[in-house]
Amino acid sequence: MTGVQRVNIALARLPTWPVYVAGMLPAAWAVWLGATGGLGVEPINALEDRLGLLALQFLIAGLAVTPLRRWTGLNLIRFRRALGLVAMGHLVLHLTVWLVLDLRDWGLVWADIVKRPYITVGMLAFALLLPLAATSSNRAIRSLGPLRWRRLHRLVYLAVPLGGLHFVMQAKGWQVEPLVYLATILGLLALRVGVTRARIAA
Repeated sequence: MTGVQRVNIALARLPTWPVYVAGMLPAAWAVWLGATGGLGVEPINALEDRLGLLALQFLIAGLAVTPLRRWTGLNLIRFRRALGLVAMGHLVLHLTVWLVLDLRDWGLVWADIVKRPYITVGMLAFALLLPLAATSSNRAIRSLGPLRWRRLHRLVYLAVPLGGLHFVMQAKGWQVEPLVYLATILGLLALRVGVTRARIAA
């Protein structure tokens, strides 16, 4: 038995709830820092950015699950739903900070979405992810049927690149970090396409 197989057996025995708890700890820490002056002179903007980046990181982690299993044998499939829902939790907090603490005028929401392309892209990504979060349950799979459910959840392959593009556009310039995130997303999607083609060929 290989080391990866031993790890997979150990992971199969673990419940998924610790992923939810541990996954939301960075958000709790970010909120704490924002409330106690630990995020600098512009805590609202810093908190908004940090929560958005955390959401993107968890979305990327979810994308990495299938290629990771394919190329290394490490099986994290049972934790993918938790990763996606944790990402959505951070995304909801990111949006809440923007709406309640940053924008502070609900009358400006639509104008801001239309006027600023990076917000338009970000809201589109959020809209695509909403039905995925709403159907991330065994009951939803039974209700929709496995085939329809899988087709619906392919929206993640559009939503996550849009999230990466939102990060690039929000940075207002060709900054390295957002481009690295976007390149990572596109690379994982390319690997995903490779896995699908390999299955078809087999």
